[in-house]
Amino acid sequence: MPVKTYKPRTPSLRHMSRADFSELSKVRPEKSLMRRLLKTGGRNNTGTVMVRHHGGGHKRAYRVVDFKREKFGVPAKVATIEYDPNRSARICLLHYADGEKRYIVHPAGLRVGDSVMSGPKAEIKTGNALPLTSIPDGSFVHNIELQPGQGARMVRSAGGQAQIMGREGGYVQMKMPSGEIRIVPEACMATLGQVSNMDHNMISLGKAGRSRHLGIRPTVRGGAMNATDHPLGGGRGKSKGGNHPRSPWNQPSKGYKTRNKRKIWGWMIVADRREKKILG
Repeated sequence: MPVKTYKPRTPSLRHMSRADFSELSKVRPEKSLMRRLLKTGGRNNTGTVMVRHHGGGHKRAYRVVDFKREKFGVPAKVATIEYDPNRSARICLLHYADGEKRYIVHPAGLRVGDSVMSGPKAEIKTGNALPLTSIPDGSFVHNIELQPGQGARMVRSAGGQAQIMGREGGYVQMKMPSGEIRIVPEACMATLGQVSNMDHNMISLGKAGRSRHLGIRPTVRGGAMNATDHPLGGGRGKSKGGNHPRSPWNQPSKGYKTRNKRKIWGWMIVADRREKKILG
């Protein structure tokens, strides 16, 4: 997917770029698969801000995406490729042979008119969803389950793909996009291929207004605040203060590990994504 740039007619256009959307079908979204999406502004049920810098943004409707792909053995045809405001990847609409319609995350290279299928007996080709036990080593996959029947949890964003490295004792070793190597149960489903919209990380918003359209509010540096508002705040004029980077709640924000080693997924990580070494 090409990225469109602009002539620098204004200061904001000088660095702005966007997707050209040339691969999308010029149709309206499937109305039966759209749901109302309410905004929270980062607040909980009592009105307390739980996530900062959230709020505003353009109105959106949620597209119901099938992450389980449990219609085994039923062929489907790709009817449209569409934009989804709720994720970085594109989505495509499938028309199943039994008349049902479902959205899935669009795999790169899948075109309108192509056919896909899910299940253990599906063909090894882009867009088909199979259990990991049926996918050969070395294959690239996305939309991976963590637990069988749970629905895809990993590798769902634009350009993502994981590689199957090997298998042992009912588990499959996978190299994730981050470089982390982890094991996943063989019975988990995954979709062959790479997620579409690979050039997403090359897009530059160019101006503050585009962030506001996405629902991202301004972020103030801790060092620019008063001492009562942030651990890095205060001082005579502009000063760094020699403090280590911290969150407003005094938690170190660089290099500090927050994962709980006692959680169930801790033993499933074979090689850490940061240290690049085998964990034992």
